[in-house]
Amino acid sequence: MALLLMVICSTGSGLSFGNTPSSVMATLCFFRFWLGFGIGGDYPLSATIMSEYANKKTRGAFIAAVFAVQGFGILAGGVFAIIISAAFKARFPAPAYEVDPIASTIPQADCAWRIILMVGALPAAPTYYWRTKMPETARYTALVAKNAHQAASDMSKVLQVEVQVEQEKVDQLAARPESSYGFQNLFQKDIFSAVGWIPKAKTMIAMEEVYRIGRAQTLIALCSSVPGYWFTVAFIDRIGRFTIQLMGFFFMTVFMFALAIPYDHWALKENRIGFVVMYSLTFVFANFGPNSTTFVVPAEIFPARFRSTCHGISDASGKLGAMVGAFGFLYLSQSQDKSKAEHGYPAGIGMRNSLIVLSVINLLGLFFTFLVPESKGKSLEEVSGEQDMDTKEHNSA
Repeated sequence: MALLLMVICSTGSGLSFGNTPSSVMATLCFFRFWLGFGIGGDYPLSATIMSEYANKKTRGAFIAAVFAVQGFGILAGGVFAIIISAAFKARFPAPAYEVDPIASTIPQADCAWRIILMVGALPAAPTYYWRTKMPETARYTALVAKNAHQAASDMSKVLQVEVQVEQEKVDQLAARPESSYGFQNLFQKDIFSAVGWIPKAKTMIAMEEVYRIGRAQTLIALCSSVPGYWFTVAFIDRIGRFTIQLMGFFFMTVFMFALAIPYDHWALKENRIGFVVMYSLTFVFANFGPNSTTFVVPAEIFPARFRSTCHGISDASGKLGAMVGAFGFLYLSQSQDKSKAEHGYPAGIGMRNSLIVLSVINLLGLFFTFLVPESKGKSLEEVSGEQDMDTKEHNSA
């Protein structure tokens, strides 16, 4: 159901209708809200399905790989935006560009963004068929539905090995009473504009802006986001979740401060490439760090009957932080820049202060990492405490 909702709303986003710009935006927001609803359901489900089918030695790599594939999606989205914008620029040139970039926006530009949004439904549509063929995870079937025979049968089909039915063990775990149970794109476009890597929006036509933003985000994804994801896949079962998250927050803090404190230096035209390199490194360690581990760990540490729900709550908390970052810090940077400019301060001081706030938040994340349990090499029952609780009940009996 979550996946079907994603397909419908991705298509609906591109078909947003209305007689005025405001009504089109209202329709678009409607479809994007329900698209987010579907994605919010798919995130914890994908992580939980993989965690409950994988073995404890390679479980982290498999869950991280599920998450890492979105790096290819980001890359593909950027490449597709470049192709569409370049095609529209070539097919529908705007000769008045130098005179008035805004007035030179071609009517056909309305089709470009719709195509870019609707293509998101293409990968999800065939996946819907495969999802319908998947059995429920064995842990849910055994511990929540309390059907050990069906769980063993499903596991045998998926893993293609004979799985023994352990009805007594399932009954002990399933009989326990409920009371015994105990993510940052950092407004990329605006930062790119702030340091002059791409021109201000009002200085270029719409298709040129799409092209340049797509090119910049594709470069960031190719050189930093995708490698960061797959570094996690390669090392998470070797060095553990705790170490990767701690290291990620540490280096994100370092690079954010390195961007924020000498911000005037990075804003100079001759230093823009250095800024982009430093900024890209924050993405490497975000994805080879907390962006990946906060997807993996919630799929491992909670009991089977709460696993998807608690993963969803964790993910939603991350998205709430992303909303604060996308709107709160951007508002802070722009309002401060406007206020300071009136008193003779250099432009960009608001962006610098926003980067400092982000640095401090990363530092807080580093300290909170010490509260995260290490799940490397442990079964899901060991990590969630279900196995220990069962052992105690058996010994007391």
